Amino acid sequence: ALSSWRRRWESNLVKRDLPGRCAKHALLRYGLFGIFLTSAYAVLAAPPTSERQGALLHLLKHDCGSCHGLTMNGGLGPPLLPGDLNGKEEEDLVEVILDGVPGTPMPPWRFELSREEAAWMVHRLKEGLPQ
Repeated sequence: ALSSWRRRWESNLVKRDLPGRCAKHALLRYGLFGIFLTSAYAVLAAPPTSERQGALLHLLKHDCGSCHGLTMNGGLGPPLLPGDLNGKEEEDLVEVILDGVPGTPMPPWRFELSREEAAWMVHRLKEGLPQ
């Protein structure tokens, strides 16, 4: 599916390129732009600083813990222990943190957390929080 999507995308880029330009130049130009975006994302996706990690751990224990239990054994919200999170995709859990769950008490945290911070929190939950 991805390769067919990419072929359509590349085909559309070539079709939209200015008349008289070589298709290779169009693909090269757009390909280099893609490489630039990928490397920019890698730089921006750095893990949180140690100071921010401390703040995120505090948030996990106190804000998340107010619904999921101070020891993450569950309460108003489901348990968030490593065994309970086994088999759940990290990206899905990141989306739940960022966007919340409509119709439930789980609020969205996108206003306060970046995707990288939410991913770091999910990773910590899957490892187990220090007691």
